Amino acid sequence: MEADPPFTVSEARLPDDLPAIEAIRRQVFIEEQGIPAQLEWDGQDTDCRHVLARTRDGDAVGTGRIDPHGRIGRLAVLGAWRGQGVGTALLHALLAIARQRGHDPVTLHAQLDASGLYRKAGFSERGTPFTEAGIRHVIMEKCLLRDNTDSNGNRD
Repeated sequence: MEADPPFTVSEARLPDDLPAIEAIRRQVFIEEQGIPAQLEWDGQDTDCRHVLARTRDGDAVGTGRIDPHGRIGRLAVLGAWRGQGVGTALLHALLAIARQRGHDPVTLHAQLDASGLYRKAGFSERGTPFTEAGIRHVIMEKCLLRDNTDSNGNRD
């Protein structure tokens, strides 16, 4: 990621930021990936803490959430912004929230195509791949409180 990226990431404010969060997830998950709307809108958003990536002009380009149990999910970046560090920045913001809350470990269901992003952040796969919402996923986990290192000994 560049020293002065063309976006910022901050914790979202609900309910004010919910329309921006929903617009990103609708485009990425429902329109691009074909996930049924009834699966995407699971009724848990108000129980979660969310992060938003915004351009310098204030346009929302990425989002993610963490639930009260330390499970990260709904990490989505608009197509034009992929490959620019937005996903990594969102993930690090969610991990900071997890640390504040004392979660250990943090878990997520990674789409297989995106599992490399999580591996680079120190997550390890747990179990075998499975299908969720018609897409192959794998459970991944990262321990935060013990020593902040991944399974390869790399510091977070």
